[in-house]
Amino acid sequence: MSVDHTQAPVLEALAAYREQGQLAFTPPGHKQARGADPRVREVLGDAVFHGDLLASGGLDDRLTGGAVLKRAESLMADAVHASHTFFSTCGSSLSVKAAMLSVAGPHTKLLVGRDAHKAVVSGLVLSGIHPVWVEPSWDAERHLAHPPAAEDFEAAFRAHPDAKGALITSPTPYGSCADLEGVARVCHSRSLPLVVDEAWGAHLPFHPDLPKWAMDAGADVCVTSIHKMGSGLEQGSVFHLQGDLIEPHVLESRADLLGTTSPSVLLYAGLDGWRRQMALHGEQLLGRALDHARGVREAIEAIDGLHVNDRDDFCGPSLADDFDPLPVVIDVTDLGITGYQAADWLREHHAVDAHLADHRRISTQLTHADSEETTGPLLRALTALVRGASGLPEPTRVEVPEPAELRLEQVLSPRDAYFGAVEDVPRAEAAGRVAAEMITPYPPGIPAVLPGERLTARVLDYLRSGVAAGMNLPDAADGSLGTVRVVAEGSGGPFAV
Repeated sequence: MSVDHTQAPVLEALAAYREQGQLAFTPPGHKQARGADPRVREVLGDAVFHGDLLASGGLDDRLTGGAVLKRAESLMADAVHASHTFFSTCGSSLSVKAAMLSVAGPHTKLLVGRDAHKAVVSGLVLSGIHPVWVEPSWDAERHLAHPPAAEDFEAAFRAHPDAKGALITSPTPYGSCADLEGVARVCHSRSLPLVVDEAWGAHLPFHPDLPKWAMDAGADVCVTSIHKMGSGLEQGSVFHLQGDLIEPHVLESRADLLGTTSPSVLLYAGLDGWRRQMALHGEQLLGRALDHARGVREAIEAIDGLHVNDRDDFCGPSLADDFDPLPVVIDVTDLGITGYQAADWLREHHAVDAHLADHRRISTQLTHADSEETTGPLLRALTALVRGASGLPEPTRVEVPEPAELRLEQVLSPRDAYFGAVEDVPRAEAAGRVAAEMITPYPPGIPAVLPGERLTARVLDYLRSGVAAGMNLPDAADGSLGTVRVVAEGSGGPFAV
């Protein structure tokens, strides 16, 4: 059956609401901007308030008889080759929790790539799911993790045949991609579902030269953030479903359990409009973006002292399976500075915001919204950075452990450690204790320490030196890492998977 992607049900319903002069005696209390503070209206504009209304009893009737949201979700599903799509206004942090809870429950096992985002770990804490960690593919030369391989999941399932399914993150925030088809085959050979946290892959379905996206690769559930690589507003997320291993109502119910009963119609409108944009013009827009990214990458590579990580760096045996070129990841090691210093300098001196920064890299993410108007100033700023790098202070060395030293023993479940009796101890006394908190360099938000893991001196030294160099640890009780929150002595029991 032919689907008309020129439609945008949410946007059309918003326009109709205004045209019909609907008079609301409902929340929100600003009443279509009339009650909003004039100074707020001056900064935000009235359009924000005009699009802010109840989803039912506002955008749609009391019983959602117009099926505005359902029609918008159906169009999204068609655009990305999914069977079912659900909108979320709480970001992929909620969507991935809903997906996890659709596969596993308290005290059951789920295979999880250890390079998972902190939102996944939060889901483990809330749900009581027991993680079976699958180690990522570690590039020891570049100190960078890529997604685990299919054979790693195969080995984990053999060791834990009672696991309920698997969760993998692909693409990573750095643009490296997993062999999703291979991982899906491993899961489906056991009639078990695969969840893909594809928060960074909203654009993948819309151009053939981009890595294969999760639904086309055979995943059962895929979570994606439209605000990251798409045109949606912040917190706009969707999750997609196909196959018969997870019942649609179960996934929808889990999302309802976690989500807000007051969703933002503004975010729905952003999701709806982005789907229409991509369905009608996505291949053209992304083709232009890929061509532009190719030129930008070449131009940066030509700047003395900078190296752009490319397919040859990220892909190969024991590395990533594929590569998205739009996250332009720049190694600044040859400048003798850290990525933290580079990002801070670019922001201070050229008003250029890099996305990621670590001990040796920055990422300058491109999308279909970029052009020479934006990348011209970027290239000039990077050229100036090279000239100015010698004037920056001597960087603090980040003591990055070897891959085997990065992994900590999980001795309590994340839930038990997080909610149990805790105490704060000086960092110097924390080695050997069991962490009761996440400690996450952010961005990209992949925890170095999880609740329930036994701390080691090597990982603590890494985090201490990282903080001294500029690493941000927003979720630690003490972001300076003077103290560490640990499980109180004598509490908790053994953790078995």
